[in-house]
Amino acid sequence: MRPAHPVERAVGIDYYVSDADGVGGRLRAAPEDFRVREREAVDVEPLDADPGAYPNVVFRATLRNWDTNDFVAVLADRLGFSRERFSWAGTKDKRAVTTQLFSVRWLDDPAFPDVGGAEIEALGRTGRPVLFGDLRGNEFEIAVRDAAHPDRAPAVSEALRAFGDCAAGQVAVPNYFGQQRFGTRRPVTHEVGLALARGDWEGAVIAYAGNPSEREPESTREARRYVEETRDWAGALERLPGRLGYERAMVHRLVENGGEGEADFADALRTAPNNVQRLFVNAAQSYLFNRMLSARLDRGLPFHRPVVGDVVCFADDHGLPDPDRGQRVTERRVDTIARHCARGRAFVTAPLVGTETELADGEQGEIEREVLDDEGIAPEDFDLPGEFGSTGTRRAILVATELDVADDPLTFSFSLPSGSYATVLLREYLKADPAEMR
Repeated sequence: MRPAHPVERAVGIDYYVSDADGVGGRLRAAPEDFRVREREAVDVEPLDADPGAYPNVVFRATLRNWDTNDFVAVLADRLGFSRERFSWAGTKDKRAVTTQLFSVRWLDDPAFPDVGGAEIEALGRTGRPVLFGDLRGNEFEIAVRDAAHPDRAPAVSEALRAFGDCAAGQVAVPNYFGQQRFGTRRPVTHEVGLALARGDWEGAVIAYAGNPSEREPESTREARRYVEETRDWAGALERLPGRLGYERAMVHRLVENGGEGEADFADALRTAPNNVQRLFVNAAQSYLFNRMLSARLDRGLPFHRPVVGDVVCFADDHGLPDPDRGQRVTERRVDTIARHCARGRAFVTAPLVGTETELADGEQGEIEREVLDDEGIAPEDFDLPGEFGSTGTRRAILVATELDVADDPLTFSFSLPSGSYATVLLREYLKADPAEMR
């Protein structure tokens, strides 16, 4: 193993598992260099089905250089709808060409407006909205530009194959949450969520609206420093750039309410869209998960097979990890479950901590408790109001895939299950600053 980039270490990613040097280069020189297509898992009724029984219109959108939230905001505005009527299966990166599913509550016959950089196709109706995770995974085709050492890719592949004990043509990496979960330029969403879990609502607002980053323009850093140092909300509103829409909305609400008590800060955080509110806590859970994986690597514990005390989950009908079907690994069962893992029928997990989380036993249990103790967090701390609360779940700690690598330009083609990050695989090949991979 070799140490991760400092920006990655700030979000709990401490290591590369491949010691081989990277190919170099950069991602997303153009949106077409990063193509993502969802593996859809939503069944729909015809568009002329009864809207009383099927009030949600499902549509597929291919987006070029669109942030998912921004696209929905523009589409909602042009339709005259609240953005809360929209939902989608997965949030995608902006600088890419992405094909993904959305739904909108729409009782009339759908007629979508033209949106630049978007191709929209109505597919049918459903009785419930498309929800986060309503997909089997994502297919990727990603080009790396200006790779100085493309000849190093095979050595990385061999290291990743060995790490996951994979078959030929496959590779595996720790199932880290990627930098996008936290913010590539300013990774702070987990700090907001951790403050919420600790009951520090004011600290959560300051972590988001303040908390300047060296990677931001100086004028933005000055505005954030002003927020931290003065708590002068009216003055902060004058200084925060217009492009920081969520921060400005929070500060504006504090100006309206006075910004002096816990209720005011909680109300300010609720100005963020529901999915962003959820993201704050999800990012805190993701950070804790990343730290647990790094600690497991540090102890030299395997990822592809269990040790006594682990919690595994079993595969669903599509061969994907089903966190609702879990089992603790005992001394008597460890060899049997290891065989299930080798055959893709079971997966070693770590927790996304929430109110219903039961921690593992053995060495993995020690890791989970040490990380939580170090952060001053307990499962019951996620008993929070509204979108901020979470019961938690578990997540596979290893992700494996078949990988095809082509030259000129160096291009990686692979698929990943829902919730896993392409950049977590590609970081092993590039060994680059995350800013070059956003």
